Amino acid sequence: MDANIASPAALIGDPVRAAMLLALQDGRAQPAGALAWAAGVTAQAASNHLSKLVEGGLLSVEREGRHRYYRLASPEVAHAIEALSAIAAPVRSLEIPRSPKARALRDARCCYGHLAGRLGVKVADALVERGLLAPADDKLYEVTEEGRAWFGELGIEVSTLSSPRGVARRCLDWTERRHHLAGPLGVKLLAAMSARGWLAPEDKGRAVRLTPKGASSLRDLLDVSLATTAGSRPDPALGNSPTIPTDLGRAASRS
Repeated sequence: MDANIASPAALIGDPVRAAMLLALQDGRAQPAGALAWAAGVTAQAASNHLSKLVEGGLLSVEREGRHRYYRLASPEVAHAIEALSAIAAPVRSLEIPRSPKARALRDARCCYGHLAGRLGVKVADALVERGLLAPADDKLYEVTEEGRAWFGELGIEVSTLSSPRGVARRCLDWTERRHHLAGPLGVKLLAAMSARGWLAPEDKGRAVRLTPKGASSLRDLLDVSLATTAGSRPDPALGNSPTIPTDLGRAASRS
């Protein structure tokens, strides 16, 4: 039986939905508000279009607390969009200018006791790439034997940690739309990094600063650097990804 290409083609053929799909092509999950901005439509209109894309199997939804984040449903969808992108008109970028405070929060911050922002995502990616953590079901990370030894060298005994929600969890970062390390292990890792002088708190708020000592240590241990372009590495669970326009006052209460 021939594939019914008319159905996905009709969904992609709408200019608003096409703009949303292109905005998600880098792999990061994004909320409806960001996709509405990228497509130049109201939030209500965006919600209707997103529902059709989910029902049509082109998008999937991830819930993080009360919030919903949308991403391409499969690599096949990404390949189809990529094949069409050569003749597609450009869409509005999800990147917008940020204040110094917003940039500091995006770079590195505390999120309920663990490390978030670009640095938190980069550290989590590196731990997975080196086989120290492995994404598991229910938005958890499994700590491998190599990982237990690695964390042990930082003075973190994984076997002593416990939580009904999981020792190591994947938390969807509100600025990066990719996962960073949460849970008791994430809390211990942030504490260990701070105790070693790798991170220093900013004067106000939740932002933290990567110190020269921390930059050197993370580069040596995990090949992690904030100097590289944000989103340059793929999230093992979500893919790679842009940033979204966010009201900092509202977003600062989340991770």
